[in-house]
Amino acid sequence: MKNNIKLLSLLIIAFISFNACEQEDDLVFTAQEPTDGVSFTNSFLEQYVLTTQTSGNLGERFTWTNANFGVPTVVNYMLQKSIIGDFTDAEDLVETNGNELAVTIGQLLTYAEEAGLDNDPNTENPDTGNVYFRIRASVGSDDVLPVYSASQALTLHLPEVTTGGGSFEIASWGVVGSGYNNWGGFADAKFYTTNTPGVIVSYVNLVDGQIKFRENNAWGGDLGDANNDGVLDSDADNNIDVTAGDYKITINTNDNSYTIEPFTWGLVGSGFNDWGNAGPDAKLYYDYTTDTFKANVKLLTGAIKFRKNNAWGGDLGDANNDGVLDTDADNNIATTEGHYLVTFNLNDNSYSIEEANVWGAVGSGYNDWGGAGPDAALTEIQSGVWFAENISLVDGEIKFRQNNNWGGDYGDANADNILDQDADNNIAVEAGNYVISIDFNDPDGPKYYLGKR
Repeated sequence: MKNNIKLLSLLIIAFISFNACEQEDDLVFTAQEPTDGVSFTNSFLEQYVLTTQTSGNLGERFTWTNANFGVPTVVNYMLQKSIIGDFTDAEDLVETNGNELAVTIGQLLTYAEEAGLDNDPNTENPDTGNVYFRIRASVGSDDVLPVYSASQALTLHLPEVTTGGGSFEIASWGVVGSGYNNWGGFADAKFYTTNTPGVIVSYVNLVDGQIKFRENNAWGGDLGDANNDGVLDSDADNNIDVTAGDYKITINTNDNSYTIEPFTWGLVGSGFNDWGNAGPDAKLYYDYTTDTFKANVKLLTGAIKFRKNNAWGGDLGDANNDGVLDTDADNNIATTEGHYLVTFNLNDNSYSIEEANVWGAVGSGYNDWGGAGPDAALTEIQSGVWFAENISLVDGEIKFRQNNNWGGDYGDANADNILDQDADNNIAVEAGNYVISIDFNDPDGPKYYLGKR
């Protein structure tokens, strides 16, 4: 893009040539108009949702064109921010000689605080506002006669902290077995407390095999159902046969009764899977902290609705565009291509679709490094915790990136289950069905696991 902004009528660059002399070097200065300015090349979200739990996540990765001053020289690029917007308050953030710089959500939270934003409903301060960024390009140790990119506003939003439908917790019980985690090859599937004392529930994807239930991921006192009577026991040969699918498992610890029923809510439509003709619906995962179901997903321009168990009948849309799902006629929900967080509250049928970053797995072990379809999307089931089940990998390598784009991608160079951005950090995988999780809240760094089933 030619000269976005000119400093006066032209930009002057002084370069130095050295003429050998017996006594000293003579310095010759040459004025020259640059042939290219500098401009951002990355795409920007309509809104950046910021939470303290995800402060370690990538907020935005700025990329830009080269500034061409017409002579071979090293160009210094400085990312600047402004709270006011006119850059009379410009603050230098970080400098590079390359073409990209990243800011974390934690840094954006700091800038939001400087802009007077907060998410406290008891104050009059706004929870949404703009912070402005630009790139300064210059040469020489003294930043000679810089050129600037156009200003880019980032709309920052601090969501009000809510607890959704109840104060639910992770229960001590879990699902273990060949039907889930190879009898303890990785963490058991979690149960959660409910509004009914002693009743716990798990929303889990199973594979063909057997399961039983145990406490604290440890053997001893584990329960199955030797009599197939719907009551848990500790008898011999009490493994429970299961077939592959998504299920809701409910246990009443007061009398050891239990149920296992097919259960999943997902997104279907031309905005995702051609109304079910191009693959399964986008699964919504349970978030116990808000008592809602969520999916981080890439949507297409089209329409979607919500349906249960990948089947028609009782599907939900929004005929009135009021944020409450209904079964009325003509209730498809229009979508625009992009990456989103979709939230569904079964308690009142409310829902939201918000633009958001989406982490996914990419590589020769999944989608030919992006050449054979979109990445395997993970969902942020709690703040900073990303999760996906039923991911089919092949022999190869993977890593993790946001929004199906390169830049800021993570691998594991040290094979320590802590994600990093080091060189040669591809993660080797074997063919199989996987449960994948990333915890960005871990103090040692983003911790992940790949649970092969």
